[in-house]
Amino acid sequence: MRVLLTGSSGWLGRFLAPALRAAGHTVTGLDAAPGPETHVVGTIASRAVVDRAMGLGIDAVVHAAALHKPDIVRYPAQTFIDVNVTGTLNLLEAAQAAGHDRFVMTSTTSLMISEAIRREEGTHAVWLDESTGPLAPRNIYGVTKLAAEGLCRLFAAEHGLACVVLRTSRFFPEDDDTHARPSGENLKSIELLHRRLTVEDAAAAHVMALEKAREVGFGLYLVSAPTPFARADAGALKRDAAGLIRERFPDAEALFAARGWELPRSLGRVYDPGLAERELGWRAQTDFAAVLQALRDGAPLPFAHDPAYTSPLTRDR
Repeated sequence: MRVLLTGSSGWLGRFLAPALRAAGHTVTGLDAAPGPETHVVGTIASRAVVDRAMGLGIDAVVHAAALHKPDIVRYPAQTFIDVNVTGTLNLLEAAQAAGHDRFVMTSTTSLMISEAIRREEGTHAVWLDESTGPLAPRNIYGVTKLAAEGLCRLFAAEHGLACVVLRTSRFFPEDDDTHARPSGENLKSIELLHRRLTVEDAAAAHVMALEKAREVGFGLYLVSAPTPFARADAGALKRDAAGLIRERFPDAEALFAARGWELPRSLGRVYDPGLAERELGWRAQTDFAAVLQALRDGAPLPFAHDPAYTSPLTRDR
């Protein structure tokens, strides 16, 4: 297919464009910032820009463009509404008018995290999947992404446009902007137990969603690395996560210690990607076990880590 990829200059876009081409598709990139995968520079908040991109001959849309949580300190709430909500509406209306039969949108697990979940209250880790609710996003990023999901659901119901929404867990390369310890590669490795995936696996999920969209109709899927834990572990994860990790991975602590890393004392949430595995046939290829194998072999870690990474939108600001 001839695919319009929004967000083509972003972190996901730079991996998603070649993944789409490898699957046999032709990619036209649209982004507010220039980049090697971007053919149309402009904001999706402008219907004229969207129509110009659609006029290049497009069969389907993969919508990965958005303002994200770190952008909250750089942009007002109205800009989040313009890009994340109005931009999504512009794309859906243009796709429907062009007679497209599939639309894939990148969403976020962040919108599932209420303030109570963020504070990790309670005696058990929270198990999060597509049935989690009621949802109470804690910032403008989550609010606008939830609204964009609703627009996709509406266009599927009212216009028959097959829409697949992927709530991706963390795959950014930079350091976490809210956690100082553990930091960097240590934190990313831990997160592959319960709330992270690689950008390559995120891209593969989008390619699979595009393929399966007509079969699905409307689908909402949580996309994350497979967790080694089960719901029955929720209490132990909150009380003594390190002990449970030692039980499942006997050499994990020693491997971490050799690198100056630490295991987590407690984990407050777990993302369950089981529905995406069952209905889309997608499963992340990189998990916590892959990290341990890399440590055993002295090989490079199987995920990207770049503390200096900044969004293309911010580089000239």
